[in-house]
Amino acid sequence: MIKLFRSYNPLNMLWLALILAVLRLSVLPAIPSEGDFPFAELFSRLHLSKAYQYKLPPLVDISIAAVLVYIQALLVNYLVNYHNLLGKSTFLPGLMYVTATSLFTPFLMLGAPLVCNFLVIWMLFKMFSFYKGDDAKSISYDLGMIVAIGTLFYLPFIYLFLTIWIALSIFRPFNWREWVACIIGFATIFFFLAVSYYLGDAMPQFLAIWLPLAAKFQVVINFNYLNYLVLIPVSCILLLGFFKLQQNFFKSFVQTRKSLQLLFVMMLIAGFSFYIRPDFHLDHFLLCAVPVAFFFAYYFLYANYRWFYESLYILLLASIIYFQFNTF
Repeated sequence: MIKLFRSYNPLNMLWLALILAVLRLSVLPAIPSEGDFPFAELFSRLHLSKAYQYKLPPLVDISIAAVLVYIQALLVNYLVNYHNLLGKSTFLPGLMYVTATSLFTPFLMLGAPLVCNFLVIWMLFKMFSFYKGDDAKSISYDLGMIVAIGTLFYLPFIYLFLTIWIALSIFRPFNWREWVACIIGFATIFFFLAVSYYLGDAMPQFLAIWLPLAAKFQVVINFNYLNYLVLIPVSCILLLGFFKLQQNFFKSFVQTRKSLQLLFVMMLIAGFSFYIRPDFHLDHFLLCAVPVAFFFAYYFLYANYRWFYESLYILLLASIIYFQFNTF
């Protein structure tokens, strides 16, 4: 299967859709019939009526989520190939994104982190363009606005603001105007939001949006480790991917090396930003799916022993499907 996706063949789009369906249809019997409204934060911040907070039926919910993941997988694949991050064109990034977004049952449902991945991909397109751009102030301003929009959907997204400054430090010589431009872009969105709160005589509610940022770490995570054994093959693939990267790092183009550093930092920031939410949800880690998909793809593209990497990927797929059917 990996050998098939190593080539850049348009027919792989059909195979990608088939794998997506297999990884998601198997979980339908286990999906809860009721759940939280996935965009409650957005509705509350935009003063929208609770009457619109309608929970979709499970089949519709998972179908919409699957369509969004498929579109995102194609965008991730285009992003990696357009910037030649792997050294040659391939469909592996799309395959690995579909796989990474199917690891746990909460990943399969429609939610704010899944929608925010469109913004993550958009941000990466813009940040990678820092390398060849003469003037990054407008791009930096746009990135600040993108982070602000993502924060409206999902508060932990605000920490991806740090990736803008990190991208500027990696790709650009220091220019304080570029660093300030992203702050202005972020403030633009929330300035208009603050005006709407002010006109509605609800400024205390606007200020309350930011309270979790100053709160102490209070998240208590209770979990059964048996439900997370699927992370064993995930960890193995990531470690092997990092090992391959270390071997080839200085053989890559300068832009590729800088992009790899940015993806790694983004994965760390997105992963650790969960702590500001008092109610922990596993689907938060969907924000890490784009960089994880790239590191997966890097390993499978440059792995040498076919019997080993094919077996490793089949083991990962089997683990995902098994743990979807079984909860301990």
